[in-house]
Amino acid sequence: MIFKGKVRRIKEFDNINTDYIISGRYKFKIQDPVKLAEHVMEDIEPDFYKRIEVGDFIVAGVNFGCGSSREQALQAIKYAKISLVIAKSFARIFYRNAFNIGLPLIECNTDELEEDDKLEIDLANGKLVNLTKEKTIDIKALPETMQVLLKDGGLVEHIKKHKGFKL
Repeated sequence: MIFKGKVRRIKEFDNINTDYIISGRYKFKIQDPVKLAEHVMEDIEPDFYKRIEVGDFIVAGVNFGCGSSREQALQAIKYAKISLVIAKSFARIFYRNAFNIGLPLIECNTDELEEDDKLEIDLANGKLVNLTKEKTIDIKALPETMQVLLKDGGLVEHIKKHKGFKL
C-alpha cells in the first residue's frame, strides 16, 4: 500500500490525547462522523480542519492518542480525509482501534517532518520518502495481516466482506 500526501504537523506534538483529537463535548452531540471531523483538533489548533487536504498525514510526537478509548477520536481523523497518522509512538488501545476502523498508523522519528512536506509512504516495504527534502526514512513494514485489514477498510468491514476473519 502506497500513500502520498502532505504533512499536517500538530504544534503541541507530544501526548495528544483523545480529548484534544475530538473534544468530549461532541461525544453525544454529533453522531455524523463527517460533521464530527469538522472539529478535529480544534481545542489545540482551531484552524486545523481548514488546513487539511484529502490524503494528508497527521504528524505528531510520542504517545499520540492517549487518554480514553473513545472511537470518535479515530472517526474524526478518518472522516477528516486524513489518510494516515505518523508519530513517534501511539497509545496502545488507540493503535489497535485505528486498525480496527481501517486507519493506518506509522511509528518513526518525526523530528524532521515539517508542515507541508510532501511524503510518499510504502507500508509493505517500510519506506517513508520525504519528497520535499529528498530523504528516506525506514519505517517498520506492516505485517500482511494488518495490510489486509486496511485494504478491506478495517476489521468489521473485513469480517463482513469475507463472512468471517480470513487472510
